[in-house]
Amino acid sequence: MAAGGGVLVTFNPGSSTIKIGLFAIDRGSARRIGQGMIDLRQQPLVLHIVEGPNAADIPLKAQVADELDDVLDETLGWLSKHFEHEGLVAAGHRVVHGGDDFHGPVRIDDAALQAIEALVPLAPLHQPQSVRLITAIRRLRPGLPQVASFDTAFHRTQTDMVRRFALPRAMFDEGIKRYGFHGLSYKYIARALQRQAPALAQGRIVVAHLGSGASLCGLAGGASRDTSMGFSTLDGIPMATRCGALDPGVPLHLLANGMSREELEDLLYHRSGLLGVSGISADSRALLESDAPEAREAIEMFAFRIAQTVASMAVTLGGLDGIVFTAGIGEHQPQVRALVCGYLGWLGVALDEGANVANALRIDGAGSKVAVLVIPTDEEQVIADEAVGVLSLS
Repeated sequence: MAAGGGVLVTFNPGSSTIKIGLFAIDRGSARRIGQGMIDLRQQPLVLHIVEGPNAADIPLKAQVADELDDVLDETLGWLSKHFEHEGLVAAGHRVVHGGDDFHGPVRIDDAALQAIEALVPLAPLHQPQSVRLITAIRRLRPGLPQVASFDTAFHRTQTDMVRRFALPRAMFDEGIKRYGFHGLSYKYIARALQRQAPALAQGRIVVAHLGSGASLCGLAGGASRDTSMGFSTLDGIPMATRCGALDPGVPLHLLANGMSREELEDLLYHRSGLLGVSGISADSRALLESDAPEAREAIEMFAFRIAQTVASMAVTLGGLDGIVFTAGIGEHQPQVRALVCGYLGWLGVALDEGANVANALRIDGAGSKVAVLVIPTDEEQVIADEAVGVLSLS
């Protein structure tokens, strides 16, 4: 439990889940003291809490509605009773899309919230959840400062050439461009590299954030120079249920042949990716355990597209000094890492099989021309750190 100082709570929403981080504020820094998760698809709702080595499932009476006031009121009430502190001092939020409006974290006021809401059409799975959480807390705790941290902000260091589509120039100025996502994860990895391998951190690194949502980012000296996701979170490599990069002629064909916009959106976001190719599961763990050829093909395609993207980012970076695997699949599935690196042998990538199976920090083998690392990401820590910085908490 936290003693003495206030607590900052962070919210990292998915399309149907809410990850919660709890941080004690100590001398201007945020120290994690707990984490939680609520799956909004589960009935009745359960708040899963992890505090150090201990975990607990707390049943919630609240029901999911259009607004999340009841769910958050019960959740915040339980947290306030459980953790010994002076009370919540702030809330930080991961907001997927910041468009061209936000270059970094901001304190949320009426104008900021309005701008965040205006970007909902660009991230229809995640942005509405952030808006619901922010507005619920404003009603429940109107005096509580809130800060938004944007996934897109980290990629503002990319050149216009990288961000531009081959469309009429006016469209770029109107906001039709490559934004990139998972920026909070990439920011954490860039900082972690600086701590754990400072010389390598100054080089040319491709980070593979592989989870149910997945993307890659090319870093040079810790700054984003390229990323696989573009205008939306559909772009890039195949994901659990999202298609990844797709010939735009395909959706045009489907629309012309009677598919509605709603059906098309459902197909691309929810019925494609590993699930669509395998016809079995969106979970790569289940596919790796399956003997079905369709499962193997889905995993092979996933790894192949990742390797292709690593190679393309080496062009942007002018070479390749290291690869970092992170997020759920990247951190815990050596089979996927081995498949990806197997396609990159021509670049001089070689794995240490034992280190890879052990999920070690360094998994490149003797003689590898490219460093290969496994680094756990922590988006909530970045959200907390940014909130502390914006609000000057101590």
